[in-house]
Amino acid sequence: MSKKIGWIGTGVMGSSMCMHLVKAGHEAFIYNRTKAKAADLIAAGATWCDSPATVAQKADIIFTIVGYPTDVEQTILGTKGVLANADSGKIIVDMTTSEPALAELIHAEAADKNVGSLDAPVSGGDLGARNATLAIMVGGDKKVFDKVKDLFNIMGDNVQLMGETGAGQHTKMCNQILIAGTMIGVVESLLYAQKAGMDLHKVIDVIGSGAAGSWSINNLGRRIADSDFDPGFFIKHFVKDMGIALDEAKRMKLSLPGLALVNQFYISAMAMGHEELGTQGLYKVLEKMNAI
Repeated sequence: MSKKIGWIGTGVMGSSMCMHLVKAGHEAFIYNRTKAKAADLIAAGATWCDSPATVAQKADIIFTIVGYPTDVEQTILGTKGVLANADSGKIIVDMTTSEPALAELIHAEAADKNVGSLDAPVSGGDLGARNATLAIMVGGDKKVFDKVKDLFNIMGDNVQLMGETGAGQHTKMCNQILIAGTMIGVVESLLYAQKAGMDLHKVIDVIGSGAAGSWSINNLGRRIADSDFDPGFFIKHFVKDMGIALDEAKRMKLSLPGLALVNQFYISAMAMGHEELGTQGLYKVLEKMNAI
């Protein structure tokens, strides 16, 4: 049955995710700060709205996937945001990678209005968004999750309710910590292969199918081999995510030295002007360090 969905944030991933819902026959009301980035969705039948408030007024289930926690707070909790304009019984689903504490705040304020909320960050990058193969990690009440699950299943092939509010964000932090360490391995491995005069694609063909295989080497490694540093996920957003993870670790009195080291390399990438590159752009930092 067709549902009235709202979608705020039509960037690298959000546009593809929303498009799957539109093509599945759901009525979509959309907003993005730059309207041009929503052109494909509008052409496919989505209705443009001039503000998050209008999206909230017209849709029953409102999805947000924006850049930073400050954007989430403004979009959802602002005086002209989603929650202030959502009637009782509606549902807010934040798919931004954000702070667990902010997810808890949204849940508390939404509950006061009898509005449901879920934190549901994703993993899989631009490829996962385009191919509807995202992993979607959800925090919140099961009754609310059950009302949205069929929509999640259109966008991803691994949808899990991880626990109460904030659990989705905590799971995404586990994901980002693992990716951070993996990316250092990917970059150093391929730098070694290049220095040794190897064909990078042939190296990936072999090591990507063995014990060292990972999504990062088989997907982002290929992009590095092709000198393709376009973003499937921006370096600037990955730095944001690592910062959240490090802050949460500090709060839990947990030492994560590997993550702290990788974070410094990515901060170096931003200092070099690479913040708009994909996470595989870390290669450029270590390449310059080694003057290859």
